[in-house]
Amino acid sequence: MSSKRLKLIYVVIDGMADLPIPQLNNKTPLEAAETPNMDYLAQHGKTGLMYTVSKGIAPESDVGVISILGYNPFKYATGRGVLEAVGAGIEMRNGDLALRCNFATLGRENTIIDRRAGRDLTTKEAQRLSEAVQERVELTSSPAGFEFKSTVGHRAVLVIRRRNGKLSSKITNTDPAYTRVEDIGVAQKEVDMVLKKCQPMDESDEAKVSAALVSEFTEKSHRVLDRHEINEERARVGKLKASVILTRNAGHLLPRFFDINKEYGVHFVCLTDMPVERGIAKLARMRLVDLPPPSRDLKKDCLIRIQKLFQVLPRYDCFYIHIKGPDEPAHDGNFKLKAQMIATIDRFFFGQLLPKIDLKNHIVCVTSDHATPCRLKTHSDDPVPVLIAGNEIKGDRAQKFSEKECREGSLGTLRQGTQLMPKLMKFMKQRRSVRKA
Repeated sequence: MSSKRLKLIYVVIDGMADLPIPQLNNKTPLEAAETPNMDYLAQHGKTGLMYTVSKGIAPESDVGVISILGYNPFKYATGRGVLEAVGAGIEMRNGDLALRCNFATLGRENTIIDRRAGRDLTTKEAQRLSEAVQERVELTSSPAGFEFKSTVGHRAVLVIRRRNGKLSSKITNTDPAYTRVEDIGVAQKEVDMVLKKCQPMDESDEAKVSAALVSEFTEKSHRVLDRHEINEERARVGKLKASVILTRNAGHLLPRFFDINKEYGVHFVCLTDMPVERGIAKLARMRLVDLPPPSRDLKKDCLIRIQKLFQVLPRYDCFYIHIKGPDEPAHDGNFKLKAQMIATIDRFFFGQLLPKIDLKNHIVCVTSDHATPCRLKTHSDDPVPVLIAGNEIKGDRAQKFSEKECREGSLGTLRQGTQLMPKLMKFMKQRRSVRKA
């Protein structure tokens, strides 16, 4: 492919969107952040808002990403656990049961002190804990084996395989922070922070066996974790124990995503370091660029993405880039840190990108997979800002990339995230047809 061919750089900043915060003079963290590079793109492009799934749905990242890549999540989503498993490199077959997991801190009477074990559990600590669970837990309620693997920080994935039959994802979460609408994980606004019992959601044998196996795994893994030396040391130095495993978003079927390259006549590359987005990319047939696990240095993570992007930029035409950054402080209600992280992304990703590309030959789209308002400390159904700039796209009157200014943009409000990808492909094809003419 020629390096002159029109290219799409599609950047998703995880949990970037927010609501006005009194301590920021009623600005959102995005609006308060110093973002001269994204502002430049907004000034020279089209802007708008977007419900990443649809109004009334506070999506998890998996269905948000599925939707904004052009897949109807109500048709294609089969549970986040499956995507996490694929992204983590665990073999997953139809009829296996895959679940997204968190290491969490359990208190008295099954109260959950912290869903993320203080959010300071290191990946190395989590790996040792997951190895202990794998070695010491045996499932006996039904003939079954399992594979439990930590991924990044407090995150993990569980795949249970029944030896004499199939399992079903028609079971409830043990994680109280999320519920399910069909096969879509939805954040709960009001949460009773108590460990839930896994229950079957229908009368099938597969669902009953699945719920029993998850309950057994939860109980037995808690016994292993609670007295593990890692947790004894964490307690000794005043940290929260990673003493229980919360499960959510079960899946037992691999999603049948269409090939995104064939569907749109492009060649997609994905740059992301989190298992769920990597799983989506694999199943969509994107080429995956290997990235190191996310560090606590967002500047470093941005610069690595820039380096990797320019290594593959001449050979492909569409690049999906996912940056985790602002979502974590939003879950902690830390609006100052969230604004700082957005500014860091602007400076060390976009500030490095824009001087090195010719916008006439590139389309840049910037958006988010969902809103994570700091005052809620969880995902919401609020729309997220969108900008599309570059090539021959004419700008709006926006002066800053923010939720407030994007509300007035010429893209309007996209009622579903699935509307965005066709718009991006239309901009790509418009340029191609002009060049051919």
